[in-house]
Amino acid sequence: MTTLVIVESPGKVKKISAVLGNGYRVMASIGHVRDLPKKEIGIEPPNFALHYEATERGREVLAKLKAAVASADRVLLATDPDREGEAIAWHLADALKLKNPERVTFTAITDEQIKAAIAAPRRIDLNRVRAQEARRALDRIVGYRVSPALSARAGQPLSAGRVQSPAVRLIVDREREIAAFKVTEHYGAELLFDNADGTSWKAVWDTKPHLAEGESYLLDDTLAQRVAAVRAVTVEQFEDGPKGRAPAAPFTTSTLQQAAGRRLKFNEKKTMELAQKLYEAGHITYHRTDAPNLDPAGEADIAAYAQAAGLPLADKRRRWKAKEGAQEGHEAIRPTHAYQLEAGDDDDQRALYRLIWQRAVASQLADAIYAVRSATLAGDADGTRVTFTATGRTLTDPGWMAVYADDSEDEDSKDGDDGAKNPVPALTVGESKTATSGRVLTKKTKPPSRIKRTDLGPVLEKLGIGRPSTYAAIIDNILTRGYVAEDAKGYLRPLPLGETIRDALVGRFAFADLDYTRNLEEQLDQIAEGQSDYVSVVSGAWSALDKELGALETASIAAAHPCPDCGKPMRRRKGDYGFWWGCTGYPECKTTLPDVKGKPGERKAPPPPTGFDCPKCGKPLARRQGVSKPKKKGMKGRPYDFYGCTGYPKCDGTYQTGPDGKPVFEAAAAAE
Repeated sequence: MTTLVIVESPGKVKKISAVLGNGYRVMASIGHVRDLPKKEIGIEPPNFALHYEATERGREVLAKLKAAVASADRVLLATDPDREGEAIAWHLADALKLKNPERVTFTAITDEQIKAAIAAPRRIDLNRVRAQEARRALDRIVGYRVSPALSARAGQPLSAGRVQSPAVRLIVDREREIAAFKVTEHYGAELLFDNADGTSWKAVWDTKPHLAEGESYLLDDTLAQRVAAVRAVTVEQFEDGPKGRAPAAPFTTSTLQQAAGRRLKFNEKKTMELAQKLYEAGHITYHRTDAPNLDPAGEADIAAYAQAAGLPLADKRRRWKAKEGAQEGHEAIRPTHAYQLEAGDDDDQRALYRLIWQRAVASQLADAIYAVRSATLAGDADGTRVTFTATGRTLTDPGWMAVYADDSEDEDSKDGDDGAKNPVPALTVGESKTATSGRVLTKKTKPPSRIKRTDLGPVLEKLGIGRPSTYAAIIDNILTRGYVAEDAKGYLRPLPLGETIRDALVGRFAFADLDYTRNLEEQLDQIAEGQSDYVSVVSGAWSALDKELGALETASIAAAHPCPDCGKPMRRRKGDYGFWWGCTGYPECKTTLPDVKGKPGERKAPPPPTGFDCPKCGKPLARRQGVSKPKKKGMKGRPYDFYGCTGYPKCDGTYQTGPDGKPVFEAAAAAE
């Protein structure tokens, strides 16, 4: 008896085949085998049926799989454990005409998970398939209905996307916030005290009690100078004790991309490629996830390693709250076996594996413990009561930090002081202290920072836009299409095309609204859970676009190449003799221009006068001489020499050129 197991990636075949052994044949679909047609929308109202066709690669794959199915006694569909994988399984079952398709999933390519999955097959979850189809349909509807209209208004190819456009909007809006930001200069003060051992510590003035109503910052520099001159203070409160600090959650897709970008300098695309290879080799669990928690088996595996390695485990099971709308279909990213300290075929794979290992193991360990001292001191600034706060902390037990560095080290900068270098001494309430010096702190408010490339995924995830598997593609799209650019430090800045798209869509199309996108993700989740249906969600989006497309006519979109006569966009067109540019205002405006290296060329100069008039309409004739453009490569153009009416196209009079170089009117009259 032969069982055919179909997976997505060819990289899994060897590993799974070795686990299953004789009686099993493992083949790969290499992702999707069918998709919507390339040259048409492929969605048919009112039921919004999707018209699929085999992809070019899919036709070859399906032919091989059909032959394998014919010789197999049983077929198991083991595509990835997410909605996309569920949809691929359904496409395979439908295209291969499987009578009783069986579905198996595993979140790690290990002996235990593979064998457990094979032993417990299930039916294809059609609700999850319909949720994936709804996502595909919604993306298609926006792309195929809005992008052409947007391009026509701009006179150049522009694309709109259900998730791509909100991402562009975020970057454009952030840049405008930065440009509109007004710096506010404000003030503070701090006092410096000496310890007996030669060290010193500081206490910072609490300005909140002195703020005017409605103010967020202290603007009175005179008061700040008075406070900085205070020397005598009294201890009002003092606390001294241990304080724990918990580790971060294991990686989700977006946080992995972010950390790999900051620590390893990998962009999101490279991170996902490396993670895919680690997953296929059985080193890590499935890497497309928005779940922040580990499964019990993962927790037990790390606990066993930690106990053997002498690492302190947390007193109780750690749980992190998932973001709103998280699918949590499978656990956070972790090593499949914590005892495996190194894994990967090259240095980059090994570096990413190590990062995943450290974060996952650290998440299950005990808190880092600090000895924390905090004090409140009071003084008098020329009749005004003022208070100061001092905080100092010293790491006494690293806990989880023994295997994973403090995440705050990833930040480019930190405002204020966390107290790590402020050796506050033991103090007694009521004790008097004398400052050795004081200073005014002159501060300036900072504009919001630009979004880093590696941070865009987490920002989108927090807003509920898109899914983990889409972030790398979104970032790649908006960069390669020239909507945003990445600077030398990795920050994203909008380009003119991105601003054009943002301004055309926002306020006219619901999908450009961030709340709409999040709500739509919730509707897709409801379809997956059987609480909503495909047609109602997709038809709602279709109907909304029917109304919204009309509003695009009011958008002020600067034409890339305006018509020299009417100002409307010129569009590049292809004719029998090559490319040319025509006004989109046709037929009201009939302006045409030649194509010069993909851009509109100069308008041709009017023909010189010939002294002959058209017998048909009386307008001047122009002599046309030259060689026509070849219709195909390798062919030669044909020479031409004739007289044509300058009243074309209203008058189509043309006349052959005689031996004397003059128009031959008699022949034309005889032909008529």
